Amino acid sequence: MNRPTMAASRRVALAAALAGALVAAGPAAAQQQEVRLGWMGAITGPIAQLVPPILRASQLAVEQVNEQGGILGGRRLTLISADSQCNAQGGNDAGNKLVNVDQVVAIVGGLCSGETIAAANSQAIPNGVVMVSPASTSPLITGLQDRDLIFRVVPSDAYQGQVMARMVWNMGLRRVAVTHVNNDYGRGLAGSFRTAYEALGGTITAFAPHEDQRASYRTELATLARGNPEALVVIAYGGGSGLTVIRQALEGGFFNRFIGGDGMRDDVLPRELGANLNLVVTQPVPREGNPGLEIFNEAFRRVGGNPASIFVAQGYDAAFALALAIQHSGGTDRARISASLRAVTAPGGTVIRPGQWREAVAALAAGQRITYVGASGPIEFDANGDVPGNVAQFTIQGGTFVQGPILSAN
Repeated sequence: MNRPTMAASRRVALAAALAGALVAAGPAAAQQQEVRLGWMGAITGPIAQLVPPILRASQLAVEQVNEQGGILGGRRLTLISADSQCNAQGGNDAGNKLVNVDQVVAIVGGLCSGETIAAANSQAIPNGVVMVSPASTSPLITGLQDRDLIFRVVPSDAYQGQVMARMVWNMGLRRVAVTHVNNDYGRGLAGSFRTAYEALGGTITAFAPHEDQRASYRTELATLARGNPEALVVIAYGGGSGLTVIRQALEGGFFNRFIGGDGMRDDVLPRELGANLNLVVTQPVPREGNPGLEIFNEAFRRVGGNPASIFVAQGYDAAFALALAIQHSGGTDRARISASLRAVTAPGGTVIRPGQWREAVAALAAGQRITYVGASGPIEFDANGDVPGNVAQFTIQGGTFVQGPILSAN
């Protein structure tokens, strides 16, 4: 009588042990079914007001993947975000979190150039992780020794600076002063503008960097106003030093006409300084006449997004293109993502537009080449991971920035 009882007891104990093991393995098993895509951007800092729509656009791409069957045979794609604060230290910290703690396959971001360069050099490149930035425009990114890991879907400021110079020249302005925030973005765009504007025959009456987050720039403004400049070019962030610089320029009577780059396209400026603020800015924009843009715009509106928000098409494209690259690579091996990213964006394949995840998966399964033509247009990466693009003029109308004509550098 004791022998059967002992055998039964052993079976019960074994079953309990197995059940406990399965419960303990549950979270790990769930993680294995999850494909992690990182997202880094300045959720706090001088561009914080601009960031939520860009993040929402990236989330839309991930939602479409999951709604249409998931990735890599039905696994769930998860977007994990990190705050990079629009500075180098924040970029390093966010990169470390995503690469080493969250173990993401690839990263969408950063947004500010300084955070992107820092994360790339300290985390992504040493660990073989691909980054695709929707908004980092510094020319310094082109020259990174990045092992073909750092890409962007927005044109370099080497081009935007030329376009801005031509715009200022065509506005009849022959003498301007320039102040720029003293970081990778500010130095890159201001330097590109200066070279192009002087080549056209324009005169830079003063050229000065400034530090962000200072309470007063009045001394610098008094110096910048010397030499009879016709306008002040402010290369900064509207939610940071840009607002303070322009406010104090107006209050002190130093300047009443302003030019800015994409970092200054922030509605905080007309809201705080008035709808009649005389500020004209340039910003990279999606390609005109691209069917993918309207597809994205309609989908983004359905989830409550505003397609006119800055860099949202690029935020979507960075996430969707990386998802396609992961699917093309056949797994979560970081080392294969770079070649796959180039493969799914190269011309000559079956065209895949925003939201066409199911079609892309089917084409890849059938052994076909695909070419993603995104919301921002064709993604034609050069050898440096850069893309060409359009730059438009924006002016303030009715208290907000409104897009004007596409500009040329010629």
